[in-house]
Amino acid sequence: MYRLVGKPEALRREGLFAVEGRLLLPRLLASRYRTHSILCSEAGYESLADCTGAHPGVRLLVAPADIISDIAGYKFHRGCLALGYRRAPEPLEHTLPHARPGKGPGREPILILEGVSNPDNIGGIFRSAHAFGARGVLVGPDCGDPLYRKAIRTSMGATLQVPWTALAAWPGDLRAVQQRGYRLVALTPDGSAPPLREIVAGSEAPIAFVLGSEGHGLSEAAMAHADAVARIPMRAADADSLNVNAAASIALYEATH
Repeated sequence: MYRLVGKPEALRREGLFAVEGRLLLPRLLASRYRTHSILCSEAGYESLADCTGAHPGVRLLVAPADIISDIAGYKFHRGCLALGYRRAPEPLEHTLPHARPGKGPGREPILILEGVSNPDNIGGIFRSAHAFGARGVLVGPDCGDPLYRKAIRTSMGATLQVPWTALAAWPGDLRAVQQRGYRLVALTPDGSAPPLREIVAGSEAPIAFVLGSEGHGLSEAAMAHADAVARIPMRAADADSLNVNAAASIALYEATH
């Protein structure tokens, strides 16, 4: 199976995903995902002995680093690769319980993504979601795979920790999020939109921030479902927008502070 690591679609068809690096292996082993196996170098085996020893039921393979590179098809595995079993997408109601009013404006926000395809952005968004205590991430259409190895690496394992699910009915699932007690706030670079801080301060319900693709932003259908729109004010007059990962991080900071 490790020969499929460089072929993410083939690996996905087998119901698996790959994790690379010694820092991320403990997070896989501690996550809700079952570990299929571990492949590591001699040095990796020694440095991970305590970690792998605590999971004697997981198959452990040891090989020279250059053999691992030959098998996986790339060199940047940091002496350790592991495979995890994918899980079937959970229903929205399992990932997103009803919001609990009374905890204060904007508490425990969630993120909803549409068309965010770049794995670095997916990973960065999950990393911020974990850092700021977001309740979860909902992945809409045309988004990258949170279990792609580069997204996992960029997130520092947060895609294995933060609750998330794929939205199957778009944009209808946005209404389902509203029915669970969240206020949908669509982020936009439109200069006529009210400032983000103003929208967050005026919200008595937990916020679901809706973020669009890197190139085109949110679709008209997604914008039509929003309860409010908000922009992040910028000082530079010629700065038309922020990277979606940066925008998500700022939004989460505002909503949790």
